[in-house]
Amino acid sequence: MQIDPKALTTCEVAADGGVSLGFVDSAGNPSTLRLSLNQVGTLVMTLPGLLDKALQRRYGDGSLRYAYPLDSWMVEQSSDPSVRMVTLRTVDGFSVCFSVLREQQSLLGEAIAAEPQPGATLRAN
Repeated sequence: MQIDPKALTTCEVAADGGVSLGFVDSAGNPSTLRLSLNQVGTLVMTLPGLLDKALQRRYGDGSLRYAYPLDSWMVEQSSDPSVRMVTLRTVDGFSVCFSVLREQQSLLGEAIAAEPQPGATLRAN
């Protein structure tokens, strides 16, 4: 079955941690998609890549990425002494939390603090 949503109407978290997404289709009929916690996690990990690919395809430019403006961040110690938790947030409430291993922490800080070099090739870690 293919659903052609006209509007997203509801987003709710169930008692078991699952998620329900309510839609109205192009004919005006309501539909609900129910996802387990694991399915939601998989979907969330998949969506940023899909968004980038859609943007690149629409504009015919493989270098484009969908970027969110950073509003705030928080760094916390995790229960593992070798890992810190870094949460990045946008002004509209979107946030992502990353676990950062000790050996990555200095490298990340140095990469952020480094002055960009004109004409330099960008390298991802």
